[in-house]
Amino acid sequence: MFSAKQRSMQMNLLSLREFDLLVIGGGITGAGIALDAVSRGMKVALVEMQDFAAGTSSRSTKLVHGGLRYLKQYEVKMVAEVGKEREIVYENAVHVTEPQQMLLPFHKGGTFGPLMTSFGLRFYDFLAGVKKGERRVMLSPDEVLKREPLVKSEGLLGGGTYVEYRTDDARLTLEVLKKAAELGAVCINYMKADGFLYKDGKVSGVQATDTVTGKTLAINVQKVVNATGPWVDGVRELDSAGGNKQLRLTKGVHIVVDRSKLPLRQAVYFDAPDKRMIFAIPRDNKAYIGTTDTFYEEDPAEPAATQKDVEYLIGAVASMFPSVHLGPDDIESTWAGLRPLIYEEGKDPSEISRKDEIWESDRGLISIAGGKLTGYRKMAETITDLVAKRLKQQNGKKYGKSSTKNLPLSGGDFGGAKEYPRFVHQTALEAEEFGLSPEEGQMFAQFFGTNAKKVFKHYSKLPDAISENIPKTLAAVVEYAVEEEMALTPADFFVRRTGDLYFHMEDVLKYKEGVHHYMSRILGYTPQQQQVYRDELQREIDTAIRFREGVQS
Repeated sequence: MFSAKQRSMQMNLLSLREFDLLVIGGGITGAGIALDAVSRGMKVALVEMQDFAAGTSSRSTKLVHGGLRYLKQYEVKMVAEVGKEREIVYENAVHVTEPQQMLLPFHKGGTFGPLMTSFGLRFYDFLAGVKKGERRVMLSPDEVLKREPLVKSEGLLGGGTYVEYRTDDARLTLEVLKKAAELGAVCINYMKADGFLYKDGKVSGVQATDTVTGKTLAINVQKVVNATGPWVDGVRELDSAGGNKQLRLTKGVHIVVDRSKLPLRQAVYFDAPDKRMIFAIPRDNKAYIGTTDTFYEEDPAEPAATQKDVEYLIGAVASMFPSVHLGPDDIESTWAGLRPLIYEEGKDPSEISRKDEIWESDRGLISIAGGKLTGYRKMAETITDLVAKRLKQQNGKKYGKSSTKNLPLSGGDFGGAKEYPRFVHQTALEAEEFGLSPEEGQMFAQFFGTNAKKVFKHYSKLPDAISENIPKTLAAVVEYAVEEEMALTPADFFVRRTGDLYFHMEDVLKYKEGVHHYMSRILGYTPQQQQVYRDELQREIDTAIRFREGVQS
């Protein structure tokens, strides 16, 4: 029931059933709530007006991290909570998270000095409950340069190392949703909530439109949670005329370059010239740098990197890695994400708290905004506790406590981090039974986890030559994305199912037409849909390189 081929069946379920909970929003927060609720036995539905993770949840720094920088703002409680959550997220989805050692160099006149860095990292280890092998190590200037020779040597006083967890944010969101669907939640993308239904003055349902077909339907529910990120205030206004605005959007931009242009040996967390902290992170044969932090007032559906954003990040790289000379033509791709933060008057974007906040309207709509990717599971637990309390008050039904702390996500059923290497090795060997090489099997195991065998089966049933002239391995991944991950369009596939638009743009340009035709054959696009979806992918490509047109902020 998580297949793009089953949209009509899913729509029927939405209109025929009565649900305990409807979640509006298919980002990481909404996905987490759906999973927590369905795992407690609630009848759950989730609708997303775009593709899953199409908003902030595919446009983050792609780190499950504890928020070290928030210690500067004395957000001790938040750092402690999300720091501990890192390990939980990692163990439940090792195939989409990976330990990443971070180097934090400090220079004369910088944000952090030797004492501050040592104390901050040690305090962070304590708050976050960091395991022994990942705790901070302090380094001399020579040791810093040995680990990363690109770091500026002038004024270098030393550094420290600590561990974060790199992730693919969109795939993490999908694995949460797939697990929720496996447990019985009805989750559907491209379904927009247009308005609310009421009974006795309380929210009792949602009027929704399938943006693919234009069909409308009513969804009957006991409780509704608004987890729409940058759109939270807009959805709240549907429930309460002129609802007071309490969110402020800030934009974060990342740039991607080839490792030949920025040959990082390891990830670095460093001071920009304006004292903001910037990540430079290697990922395969690419490196990405981010992020900016500026207020954003435009359409939340279309954030993009401007020339000014890119110049800022290029300047930050030049200041910390003086031997590196990046220019606009070296930037292969960009992405821009929006942070829906709780408004605090008079504060700069970087000073606004990343804490989450919950609103409950007089008519029963529950909304959540703010927070961080790392804390998604805990936020979901808090919201679902509230939903369970309200359902008990309404109909006397009781639900248990959250069980997601030790619940592997889809693809994560191999026994946690200790068993992961053995699982990857064994799966790589098993791939040969399906006609794949061990190297291909390993790649799929690391990307899809225990779902890799489903991809193997798709591969084994395909002809050796694909009429759309795409590699057989790519065709297998497309089929899996459509039939198991509800990918409806080529943009869904290249941006959120694979991340290729950000990290393998050359593959997108090479195979975009072949994938378009292959998906059209599988899903039966109409001539109009063929053009719409082709244009959609081209817009995504153009947005990723839009800054080259000289667009100013």
